[in-house]
Amino acid sequence: MRSQALQAACRPLRSPSSTLQPLTAFQSRPITTSRPAFGAYTSKPSYNNNASTTTAKKPVTSSSSSTAPKINAPAAKPYAPSQQQQASAIDIEETPIPVVLDPQAAQVPGATIEDVDPELAAQIPTPTNSNTSNGAGKNKGAFTAALTGGGGNGKGNGAAQQTIDWSSSYHGLSTEAFSPEVAKILMQPLDPLDVEVKPDGIIYLPEIKYRRILNQAFGPGGWGLAPRGELVVGEKVVTREYALIVGGRFVAQARGECQYFSEETIPTAGEGCKSNALLRCCKDLGIASELWDPRFIREFKKKYAHEIWVEHIVNKKRRQVWCRKDADPWYPYQIVKKTA
Repeated sequence: MRSQALQAACRPLRSPSSTLQPLTAFQSRPITTSRPAFGAYTSKPSYNNNASTTTAKKPVTSSSSSTAPKINAPAAKPYAPSQQQQASAIDIEETPIPVVLDPQAAQVPGATIEDVDPELAAQIPTPTNSNTSNGAGKNKGAFTAALTGGGGNGKGNGAAQQTIDWSSSYHGLSTEAFSPEVAKILMQPLDPLDVEVKPDGIIYLPEIKYRRILNQAFGPGGWGLAPRGELVVGEKVVTREYALIVGGRFVAQARGECQYFSEETIPTAGEGCKSNALLRCCKDLGIASELWDPRFIREFKKKYAHEIWVEHIVNKKRRQVWCRKDADPWYPYQIVKKTA
């Protein structure tokens, strides 16, 4: 019975004309379980330019007894640079790289007056005095002498002019008194119409009046304010020290101040600080000295000013302020109307 079942299993499943093979044919084939050896797919496909199609080699499945084909690659030659490349490499190594520590040191110096107009440079006299402000003992150039004025009178007469640092110098202090004509203009009595009154009762002279008196006494350009330091910005106030220079002489110095309310108004406060320093310096020249006299202040306020009740235009709050008798109170205040 067992032999008959074995023979029935070995019979063909289909007719002899069928393409299927008996089971014994499959059993006779060897079973390959190993993967293709390394290098089996390394062979590149061969391209034939004359043929219309391209054929590539199929991967070779190696059994346990087969070995991978060996690929003979040409040996790599060592790199040898040419003579031109060797020469350029030597030039790069020998050429020093310039190192610039200061960018301004590499800038080309500006042209002088001798380079622009030699004829004009020959007409400018060269200073003969070897003493300079820093004591170096060297003569100034013609162009530098022309910039500094050339001479002591400012007309370029050939005499060397000493450079003065007005940020710290007191040159010419109390060396000579002003002429009687100038002193009369500086110390003239105040005109009551020029004096103003603040809401808190302080009387003052507008800073433009100080400038007019200085221009009348010394002429425009005959005086000036030299800063003695940097602008100091505080939380709500700016200050700076100035010196009043008249005719190349130090006359007075004072520190001005001005309040500000935002960072955008700091430049405007700086100008107010300068004007405040000017009116303080003018005290040393006797300009508007009555404003610091208590007796004059009391008499002026009694004759030309009064204290009144005013009302704020926006919030309608009332308060007492000082103002001139011949003027209305400052905005935003108005006089309180009396009711019957």
